Amino acid sequence: MTQIAFLLFPGLTQLDMTGPAQILSRMPGAKVHFVWEGLDPVPTDAGFSIVPTATFADVPKADILCIPGGVGVSDVMNHDEAMAWIRMIGAEAIWVTSVCTGSLILGAAGLLKGYKATTHWAWHHHLVLFGAKPVQARTVFDRNRVTGGGVTAGIDFALALAKEMHGEGVAKTLQLSFEYDPAPPVDAGSPEKAGPEIVAAYRARIAAIAGKREEELKAAALKLGFG
Repeated sequence: MTQIAFLLFPGLTQLDMTGPAQILSRMPGAKVHFVWEGLDPVPTDAGFSIVPTATFADVPKADILCIPGGVGVSDVMNHDEAMAWIRMIGAEAIWVTSVCTGSLILGAAGLLKGYKATTHWAWHHHLVLFGAKPVQARTVFDRNRVTGGGVTAGIDFALALAKEMHGEGVAKTLQLSFEYDPAPPVDAGSPEKAGPEIVAAYRARIAAIAGKREEELKAAALKLGFG
């Protein structure tokens, strides 16, 4: 059985986790765990909570480690128990993975130093703080590190990992089962397509939401011995 451990933390972007979890949970022999320090509901950045299925102590090892992103990433970097668990699982996992800004958490845990990686485009430049090699792509494989871009890229990431693990036939069957056939009503899914006006509006919006995350990430990198 393939044991898959997702980190669940306050302020995560739920689709970073639930998108790939929906795909990966349907792989042959998969067992998914949603892990946090306790079993109380954990609030997401969408205004609803998700109930963990296991604590850190319950999951001492896993075949796949996956770290989602969200507004709470810098808090995770300062959560000693969470970071110790990530390092422990990541040291032995067959696949060490992330979606969106979850890659910054992996980086802070020392698990991306010298590895190619990606993340949400707006935070891409921060990967270098943690010794990673930024690559602009929806999914990046580097040895056993697999990182997905922002939010919806988690679905592409999960299908790519399923293909790598179980072959193209399984990945195609999973894609079909979820009718994953994107046809967005607008075409602004990247900064290049959105244009400068929309990009500027988004940056202003995310700055208001993220608060001091830029400074917090830099402080975390220094605290953790990077830079």
